[in-house]
Amino acid sequence: MRILSTLLPPDAGTATVCDLDVVTRAADVRGSISLTGQFAAVDEVLTGRENLVLMGQLWHLPDPRERARELLEQFSLVEAGGRRVATYSGGMRRRLDIAMSLTGRPPVVFLDEPTTGLDPQGRLEVWDAVRTLAAAGTTVLLTTQYLEEAEHLADRIAILHHGRVLVEGTLAELRALLPPTTVEYVETQPTLEEIFLALVGDDPADADEHVEDGR
Repeated sequence: MRILSTLLPPDAGTATVCDLDVVTRAADVRGSISLTGQFAAVDEVLTGRENLVLMGQLWHLPDPRERARELLEQFSLVEAGGRRVATYSGGMRRRLDIAMSLTGRPPVVFLDEPTTGLDPQGRLEVWDAVRTLAAAGTTVLLTTQYLEEAEHLADRIAILHHGRVLVEGTLAELRALLPPTTVEYVETQPTLEEIFLALVGDDPADADEHVEDGR
C-alpha cells in the first residue's frame, strides 16, 4: 500500500497506478489517488460539514460547500453534518473520513483496513460506503484482515503471506482451488453479532446512543 501510494520506494520490480509508474511518475500518481489509513483522520473540533469544506478548500475547488453537501448526502451524513465530529460514532467518523478522501474525485481509492476497531454496526456502515464507491465507478483497493469482509466486498481477492501474493482471483476462482463442498444439514445458533444487530437494528442513530451512553 505504501509503495502504490508513493510513500515508500520499491526495493525491486515495478508498479503502476492508472498506467503511471509509481517511481518515475510519483507526482501524477498522487494526483490520481486517495489514501485512507487505519484510523480516521478527521478534526473532532469541527463539524462534519466543516471538515469537508476545509478539504475542498485545500483542493482549491470552485465551490467547496457544494461538494461538501454532495458528500454528506452520498454517505448519509446530512443530519449529522452540523454536529461536531467529537459526537460521531466510530462508523460515522469512518464514513466522514472516506468522504473527505473523495473530495477531489480521485479515480482510485486506497483503504487500509478501514473497519479496524469498529463495532459490528459501524463495520456495516463502512461496507455500505465502500459499495457506494464501487457502484459509482471508483476503483477501490482495500486491505483487510477480516476474510468475511473480503468475501462481501471484493470483486477480486489477493491473499498475501510474508509479503508475497499466494493467489489472486475472484471468490469463485479461489473456492475452486479446494475440493468441492458437501451439503450437510446442521442446527446452528445465532452468532453474537447477529444478536447485537437484531437488538440495535439498522438505524445508525441507535448505535450512536450506545456509544454516547458508554454502553
